[in-house]
Amino acid sequence: MCPYLLPQTDFLKGKMAVMVKLEKFREQIRTELDNVVNFWLRYSHDTIHGGFFTCIGRDGKVYDELKYVWLQGRQVWMYCRLYQTMDRFHKPEILEAAKAGGAFLRKFARVSSSSGQWKCAFCLTRDGKAVKIQRTIFSECFYIMAMDELSRVTGDKDMQLEAEQMMEQLIYWVQVDSSGLGRPQLPGDVPTNSMAVPMMLLCLVQQLTEGRGQEVIQKYRDLGSWCVQQILQHIQRNGTAILENVSLDGAELPGCQGRLQNPGHALEAGWFLIDYSAKLGDEELQRTAINKFVELPYQYGWDKQHGGLFYFLDVDGHCPTQLEWSMKLWWPHCEALIAFLMAYSQTKKPELLERFSQVYEYTFSHFPDAKNGEWYGYLTQEGKVALDFKGGPFKGFFHVPRCLYMCERILDDLLASTA
Repeated sequence: MCPYLLPQTDFLKGKMAVMVKLEKFREQIRTELDNVVNFWLRYSHDTIHGGFFTCIGRDGKVYDELKYVWLQGRQVWMYCRLYQTMDRFHKPEILEAAKAGGAFLRKFARVSSSSGQWKCAFCLTRDGKAVKIQRTIFSECFYIMAMDELSRVTGDKDMQLEAEQMMEQLIYWVQVDSSGLGRPQLPGDVPTNSMAVPMMLLCLVQQLTEGRGQEVIQKYRDLGSWCVQQILQHIQRNGTAILENVSLDGAELPGCQGRLQNPGHALEAGWFLIDYSAKLGDEELQRTAINKFVELPYQYGWDKQHGGLFYFLDVDGHCPTQLEWSMKLWWPHCEALIAFLMAYSQTKKPELLERFSQVYEYTFSHFPDAKNGEWYGYLTQEGKVALDFKGGPFKGFFHVPRCLYMCERILDDLLASTA
């Protein structure tokens, strides 16, 4: 063979090797998504009162009938997204479950606050009586996601309007006056930019504008830019750390709160920013998202002894005050898989695919329950199952299926483009 043909041959071999690897990932992810969906279809539906059970044990048995609004909204959203975008999930039982969940939310989740504004409960009884209200925006956030996505499936414009009206209320609470949340301003409480707030609002901007006309996109353009700037404030220590909490003007805060790092949250913010930058065609934002919110949290968050991502860390190396700091939780690994695969799909840098592969191998060898289905959520630092339930107050039908769904879709696009 002529020497000048060798580089081309090596290139083709390398390309084929990548395609084989991507196809293997897609096959396992597709199978796992089917299994996870089947688990929740089988065990979580309350056919008497509507909505979903989320406190589900290892073998699918319901161990608590309380219903958490975050998780009700997330499950409605997830069912709708699967029903709309994947042919194999375009099934009547999924649509009917989403509609029943949406009806339960609309009937019971909203409670009137002392200010006359609508707040969403955090927790409900099985038949819909409010048990607890959080003084945060997140129940409302997932209510908005559910209503907007369900409106796309059903064509119900009232749901879309309801989502947009609640979004306006959230913007007011966050940017103008937070008193409607019911949280008094105490003299020792320093106002804080917590990354969760702009992240969630950016997610909602993406949700409300996706596939809609320029009028809606323009309506939320300034809010999207504000969210991005608020998130970028969390790049601290001369670009060497992402901190979970900063002051309102972007300065580092003192004490444990200021030193706190949450690698999974940073990785989730990373793919939010990558997705947002792709829609804007903003290459500088894309680079920042990948370098600072994807690669950097992985570097300091990966447990080099046992593998997996730590839940919390202290930027100065102190022991975090959160008792579960060293545990390996399901959702940071889900966010890491999305972030690295999305980053690779945008840049085709081999090192990003290698990072994805490393997270993938750890995740799929530790979290899924091959016998009973679904994933364990809480592992020890060494990677052993610490809590064996499949759903609880914070783990529902969301992070795992969203991760698998998004990774399958990205892999579809990658394989189609490299064929």
